[in-house]
Amino acid sequence: MKRPIEAIAGRAVAAQRLAAAFFMIAMTGLYGFNVLARTFLPTLSGSLAWIDDAARYLMIWVVFLAVGPALESGRHIVVDLAWRRLGALARTLIFRLIDVTGLLFCALMAVLSVQLAIFIAGTGQVSPTLQLPVYVIYIAPILGFTSLAMIFLLRLFGYCDHRQAILDPEQTGRPS
Repeated sequence: MKRPIEAIAGRAVAAQRLAAAFFMIAMTGLYGFNVLARTFLPTLSGSLAWIDDAARYLMIWVVFLAVGPALESGRHIVVDLAWRRLGALARTLIFRLIDVTGLLFCALMAVLSVQLAIFIAGTGQVSPTLQLPVYVIYIAPILGFTSLAMIFLLRLFGYCDHRQAILDPEQTGRPS
């Protein structure tokens, strides 16, 4: 049975994963429509300029929404060449150092992202084609870094840790 914190984190990660997938599909659809419209109806090109901005906004959101689920599921980059040669204690210490460093860095970046979003919101900038406030882009890093910090914190306490499966060649199907 999952502990309440694991269940809450699991739901948050699932929501991020679904939102990132939805945004990716929307971005792809919009961009595909834009290419088709510009190819077959070139007179509409001027009125579809907003799609480029929308795709850019969506890509930024996809990246920052996907980093938390990627870390939680163990899909970030790992160099496992030396791991088999290290003992369990050395691996544990290195993982703890990575988690502490990642937590501190992501917490700092989340705070800086909040400050930047507040600053940009204060300027009143608006996207010329979408008529959306520009600070909407700067909310994505807040969510992404907060999600990463939460997962690093949970990993420090032994929750949602998929790293051992990644490092075990028998479980990943990679040759030894």
